[in-house]
Amino acid sequence: MSEMSPKGFKHILVGVDDSDDAQLAFRYAINRAKSDGAKLTIVSILEQDNMNVYEAMSKDFVHGQRKDLEEHVQQYQKLARDFGVTDVNAVVDEGDPGETIVKTVIPALKPDLLVIGSVAKHGVRKYFGSQAAYMAKHAPISVLVIR
Repeated sequence: MSEMSPKGFKHILVGVDDSDDAQLAFRYAINRAKSDGAKLTIVSILEQDNMNVYEAMSKDFVHGQRKDLEEHVQQYQKLARDFGVTDVNAVVDEGDPGETIVKTVIPALKPDLLVIGSVAKHGVRKYFGSQAAYMAKHAPISVLVIR
């Protein structure tokens, strides 16, 4: 049997939301991107279901929330660069995290690996089904779920 080596990835997408599992996923992703020499894209999704109806209707509120999230994701981008990942991008989108990543972000960016944490930061979803389970089932690419 010839020498076996692990699959190398060219473009890694990592979802971040500040949960402990997402932090672990981020750490794994930057290590893997650095070792594979892969491009890294950091994605975070602004969940509008966390806003009340008046906040969701206020463009100023939504714009402010999105701007805060974009600035926060840029901190992840800086950490990855400081760690030695040379090709790092950040993406912020809005909607349901699982659906948005699977149906919008992955087709647009065409990564070959999605790295995600197993527990969402926000509580109600864990009772109705996991975002990680949704992405693992429906993503058209390899998915690594970190615990």
